[in-house]
Amino acid sequence: MESLSKLRSTITQFWPPRPAFTEADVSKGSQAGRVFMVTGGNAGVGYELCKILFGTGATVYMATRSEKRAEVAIKSIKASYAEPDSMTGQLKFLYLDLSDLVSVRDAARRFAREENRLDVLWNNAGIGPNAVEDGVRTTQDLELFMGVHCVGALLLAELLLAELLLPQLRAATTPDLPSRVVWLTSILVDTSGPRDGIDFALLETGVRDQTTNYAASKAGAWMLGREFGRRHTPEGILSVVMNPGNLDAGSFKGTPRFAMFMMRMLWLQKPVFEAYTELFAGLSPEVTRDTYERYIFPWGRLVPDSSVVRQDVLKAAESEELGGLGSGKKLWEWCEVKWKLAE
Repeated sequence: MESLSKLRSTITQFWPPRPAFTEADVSKGSQAGRVFMVTGGNAGVGYELCKILFGTGATVYMATRSEKRAEVAIKSIKASYAEPDSMTGQLKFLYLDLSDLVSVRDAARRFAREENRLDVLWNNAGIGPNAVEDGVRTTQDLELFMGVHCVGALLLAELLLAELLLPQLRAATTPDLPSRVVWLTSILVDTSGPRDGIDFALLETGVRDQTTNYAASKAGAWMLGREFGRRHTPEGILSVVMNPGNLDAGSFKGTPRFAMFMMRMLWLQKPVFEAYTELFAGLSPEVTRDTYERYIFPWGRLVPDSSVVRQDVLKAAESEELGGLGSGKKLWEWCEVKWKLAE
């Protein structure tokens, strides 16, 4: 029965039902006065999400490495709302390179000077397993995927939500509308992740197989998202973890043409569908203090832990006091060591 349940869970993630929460469910101007940040927002899924959010009346920060590409993306999004009755917010570029911890700190400080609140942070930016050559590492000489998806992403969230903006964040958070941090994992955790999600002996080096390194980093993001929730829920912050789905987007950059052709035929969808999953995680009223720890399937479905394929990853992420391995706490503390070395 357990294997059948896992099979059903995998199938419904590869071939999800229609999205239940889209731009049609977020009325024009409904998010006016709120401030959002989307990392990696200039292309692919991040672009589609920024495009939707711009129409809600919010101030949206597109945090990415290329100002030129961000300017092109912002211009394109604004052009799509050229109708006279359009009600839009603001789109702003923020320079951010998650592979350089100095850049992460600078981005957080610049944001803090510009804004006095942050309502939702989407940790959308990422690097696909086929997008880089073997041996490429971060500026601080970390394994690239773990450095970007875990060390850099967590540092950004902690600086924005805890160290720099906690007083402002408390002002932005209301009992009925808490701030949220959204963490992206991947179906590759299910299919390619190491036992228990992470092999701590290989955090520094990774392995030769980039798909395994990618899957481990996404398992790490999953664990950090749950740990973030345990630490910051009392402050009124919801930490939401989601599998965005299988999209024809930047994460597959570098994949051979024939493989891409077959994947497009079988399961890859347009980036806007993943944006719907992220929109659900960040804005849906279904996500509350009672449900935030539940995993989100594509294209926006809260599921119980029992529906998750990788039960070993969930157990590893759980605290030792509750019978888990405490891997979320352990990974968090390892990230903190790396931050201090980069100061």
